[in-house]
Amino acid sequence: MGGLSIWHLLILGAIVLILFGGRGKLSDIMGDFAKGIKSFKKGLSDEEEKPKPAAPPGEKDKTP
Repeated sequence: MGGLSIWHLLILGAIVLILFGGRGKLSDIMGDFAKGIKSFKKGLSDEEEKPKPAAPPGEKDKTP
């Protein structure tokens, strides 16, 4: 139970290969992730900035 089996080593090797294998793969993944977050935030802020429908003329100034 305390040792690493061949499956553990294969999974660890795959993770290391994904993170550190090749030039800039991790930075490309993080860059795409950041672009997705920025796009999501922009979409939320665009939704909030939509103007609300204006009240019909003359109803704003009515006071009892």
